[in-house]
Amino acid sequence: MPPTLASLVHHSALKLTVRAGEDRLDVPVRWAHVSELADPVPYMEGGELLLITALKLDAEDPEAMRKYVKRLVGAGVVGLGFAVGVNYDEIPKALVDAAEHEGLPLLEVPRRTPFLAISKAVSAAIAADQYRAVTAGFAAQRELTRQALTAGPEGLLTALAAQVDGWAALYDASGAVVATAPEWAGRRAARLTADVERLRERPAPASSVVGGPDNEDRVELHSLGTGRRSRGALAVGTASALGTAERYAVHSAIALLTLTTERSRSLHAAEQRVGAAVLRMLLAGQPDHARGVAGDLYGGLLDAPFRMIVADTTGEQSAGLTEAVESAAARAGEAVLVVPEGERLVVLAADGGAAVAACVEYAAAREAARAVPAEQGGGEDDELVVGLSAPSGPIAAAAAYKQAEQALSVARRRGRVLVEHDQLASGSVLPLLADDAVKAFADGLLRALYEHDATGRGDLVASLRAWLSRHGQWDAAAADLGVHRHTLRYRMRRVEEILGRSLDDPDVRMELWLALKATSAD
Repeated sequence: MPPTLASLVHHSALKLTVRAGEDRLDVPVRWAHVSELADPVPYMEGGELLLITALKLDAEDPEAMRKYVKRLVGAGVVGLGFAVGVNYDEIPKALVDAAEHEGLPLLEVPRRTPFLAISKAVSAAIAADQYRAVTAGFAAQRELTRQALTAGPEGLLTALAAQVDGWAALYDASGAVVATAPEWAGRRAARLTADVERLRERPAPASSVVGGPDNEDRVELHSLGTGRRSRGALAVGTASALGTAERYAVHSAIALLTLTTERSRSLHAAEQRVGAAVLRMLLAGQPDHARGVAGDLYGGLLDAPFRMIVADTTGEQSAGLTEAVESAAARAGEAVLVVPEGERLVVLAADGGAAVAACVEYAAAREAARAVPAEQGGGEDDELVVGLSAPSGPIAAAAAYKQAEQALSVARRRGRVLVEHDQLASGSVLPLLADDAVKAFADGLLRALYEHDATGRGDLVASLRAWLSRHGQWDAAAADLGVHRHTLRYRMRRVEEILGRSLDDPDVRMELWLALKATSAD
């Protein structure tokens, strides 16, 4: 611990005597300073033991001493050493009374004790305290390193909590609690996720100090990672501010956890390369080879029903979606295969699992952000369009990929963030006819019939619609129109003549029916 006035008084070589402030000798001394100025306050930083001989002071004037001592206390001076036998044979009563009144410790320094000896004693004690702190810091660093190598992040957190006499928690890139030490700290760590989220929004490295939940403790938060984007966070909770040795321990833990994080990123990159190879094999119809390459890396993912997710992304959205999916899978203990392909992201995740749910939730959040006006802080500069396949298996992986691409295409046409292929299969094809290209085709195909009807020479469009809706049944269609079937036959011949197409061709009938639906959707 740093030197105190009490330790200086008990220093046998200094022979100091306490004349006032006996109850405040446990205060730490930051330095010993000699000054004979009538007002040394402008040169004080606080925490000093001021040494004087009263060369320029009227130490017998009570009013002058009250003002002098009061200013010293206001500047943070922790003690006053007065050398007797130089200008005064003993400490004047006016100074003793002033020190007693202000509660400032007053030490009598005998003539045979030079001020230099006191300064050396303070300096030596400070150096010894710093050495102890550094030594303790190195010992903590060795212990933290040993725990990190033998027991992983959990062991490191346990050692760190012991070093700081508090608790520690590790958060992943999404802000979720990964581990805590001791175990009882889990609930405290979980209540700090909002503070961790704010920390993650700042470029790494970043740190902050927050009051603990319900003001239970003081918590330091530190981001982890070497890149601009945080890869995790460390929380350290203590009853009071950290000392020098504890600070060494925290900094060592940050460095070790950052190294672990960066190593995990390298392993993750290698895992992604394996995942890309597995995906290529699945899409090539080689599920057995894919299982052989994957080994145990993806657990039972390739054996259970899975969903294929194909996303077109730019900017931060690719990293955000990847982080959301992988973090959710990690928390749920699921395997997930994520393969970046330029501005496209392909994900293979367990059907009904946390990763798929996280993808849907992330897309919904982006959809909501798009709906907020830009002037209110909404809008999304980065594109994200996602297609989600129906449940599938390894043999049908190529079909699942195609389904996801089809859903992706529909999402883009509809201006949606995410579309599931199941929604397309269970819905109607008619909403797809709203596409501008389909409408343009329909207008071109039917234009001649509309122009004919506009001259008042017949009602060919309505007749064609009634005939097609009745599947070519003349009597039923004529009844719907209120005309004779021979009239309807004549009109259908005119349709064939004007369009130059035969209504006996089922493809022609299909195109005409879809064209009529597309134009009626306007």
